[in-house]
Amino acid sequence: MLNSLFQSRQFGLLVLALIIIVLPFGLQNDFHYDIAIQMGLIAATVVGLNLLVGFAGQISLGHAAFFGVGAYLSAIMTGVYGWSPIPVLLLAAVVVGIIAFVVGRPILRLKGHYLSMATLAVGFIIYIIINNERWITGGPDGIVVPSLSLFGAELNVFNEYQILGMTLSGTFLWYVLAGVLLLLAVWIAQNIIDSPIGRALRSVHGSEVAARVVGVDTARFKSMVFVISAVYASIMGSFYAHYTGFITPQIASFEHSIVLITMVVLGGMASTLGVILGVVVLKLLPQVLADFQEMEMMMFGLILMLTMIFMPKGLLPTFVGLGRKYLRKKPEEGV
Repeated sequence: MLNSLFQSRQFGLLVLALIIIVLPFGLQNDFHYDIAIQMGLIAATVVGLNLLVGFAGQISLGHAAFFGVGAYLSAIMTGVYGWSPIPVLLLAAVVVGIIAFVVGRPILRLKGHYLSMATLAVGFIIYIIINNERWITGGPDGIVVPSLSLFGAELNVFNEYQILGMTLSGTFLWYVLAGVLLLLAVWIAQNIIDSPIGRALRSVHGSEVAARVVGVDTARFKSMVFVISAVYASIMGSFYAHYTGFITPQIASFEHSIVLITMVVLGGMASTLGVILGVVVLKLLPQVLADFQEMEMMMFGLILMLTMIFMPKGLLPTFVGLGRKYLRKKPEEGV
């Protein structure tokens, strides 16, 4: 009974919602809220990337480029041309989806390190364009992004808002928005996983040849999940740009792509809640290790290395596996 309950995807989504609701009681200042908001937006991005890497088994070393394109399109169209943020966000998602389809169709025919190099090249090309086209992107100096407008009001972290007779800060409202976006991202991902598309993706991951033999159009499904993961990244990139109010090409860099992949692997590939845990760990570790000063990066790398050596399946799958072993032993021990 307990085992089946823990395996339920609805149970995981409920636990995540409960954590999001309870967490504000432990957040003491705007800095804590800032970290939580960034976690939510990045986690939603990584949930989409996990569909590609964890379930379809297709590596992407340039995924931050799609995050950057969404962010920069929102920044340019709202800041320079005065468009409304939400329509621009949707337009950016469509543009990124088209780019992902065009580049994904040929490169997803590759396998192994050839696919890794191809996605890396796509990421570098987009990063170079963003970094060099100063006349529109601001180049290395970055670009200012207007505040997000919702229901005719600007959502700014420095403002306070009267809602249902309560005074709420802009920071808290951004936290609520990030939490809703994360829950929506997880819900959509879980529905995809439980659908025929999800079963096709898992068959591609298991054996692409066997999947083709039983009639799965592997090229179509790989392109589809590549586009879906890119759209995830674009939408969250747009929200991230409006939240921070200022972006630089670093958000589309190779280093950012590696961080996103690391979050997936660390938390547990093919585990939607696991990759969220990976985001939490990678975002909190630098804060925890800040007191070690010059030793910070070395200890950070050592912790990640030891985690992957002793927990190769990722954090959450390892913890779940230990929990199942414990539950199986309990009847034998007469507990």
